[in-house]
Amino acid sequence: MSINDESAATRLLWTGGWASTFQLLRVLLQQRRPVVPYYLVDSGRPSTQVELATMERIRARLALLHPGTRALLAGTRICQVADLAPDAEVDAAFRRELQGAFIGSQYAWLARFCRQHSIDDLQLCIHRDDQAHAVIEPLVIRVAGVDGTCTWRMDPNFRATDPDPCLLFDRFSLPLFETSKLDMSRAAEEQGWTALMHMTWFCHRPGRDQQPCGRCNPCLYTIEEGLGWRIPAGRRATSAVYRTFVRPFKAPAKALLQKLQPRAG
Repeated sequence: MSINDESAATRLLWTGGWASTFQLLRVLLQQRRPVVPYYLVDSGRPSTQVELATMERIRARLALLHPGTRALLAGTRICQVADLAPDAEVDAAFRRELQGAFIGSQYAWLARFCRQHSIDDLQLCIHRDDQAHAVIEPLVIRVAGVDGTCTWRMDPNFRATDPDPCLLFDRFSLPLFETSKLDMSRAAEEQGWTALMHMTWFCHRPGRDQQPCGRCNPCLYTIEEGLGWRIPAGRRATSAVYRTFVRPFKAPAKALLQKLQPRAG
């Protein structure tokens, strides 16, 4: 099988991050299936160019170490978030979700992207440590994916009682839903993927030295998920101060501001 048969390919949201790269390696090297990666460009994220460069480096290293993947890994489909059409239904569902729990704004535009491109099986690498995991855990079920492997999807029985999270996450397959980043680290070591995994990127606001900042949400989550060694020691110390004295007040203030914003229409 090769990428020439895209109908049989796995569609994966790949950011060059830890979880999505781990899933990329699982599909390419264990399942030996073709992959079509997708990446959505958020112009407001300072790390965009770092993420794109990271994916190219991983792609090149992967081809060198595992030449067979050249025929399996398609070019990345890149879409600008700014080019997505408005979707009042998705945006309203996202605002209502924010009233009960915090989830990243990317889930709103990812849902819009899938609806507008008629995609209903995009692999999204929400994992055990993700904040979104707690939000949708009661609403997902374990199923066989289109490729026959195990995955998780929103339970259609909840579409009537919990329409908002279903609208946001219905079109995604969640193959890593019950896997933690430490689980991925152990599996990568067993499979000999450690060097590739260490090439991944996560920080949204890298410094001029292209090192993780230690204060953005992905950096904080990386520390909390047991992979703090990926952040330089000095910035881990700064991060500890930030987590103690700043972070506890940031989310409530942001949530209050969002609720006070005038609603369209």
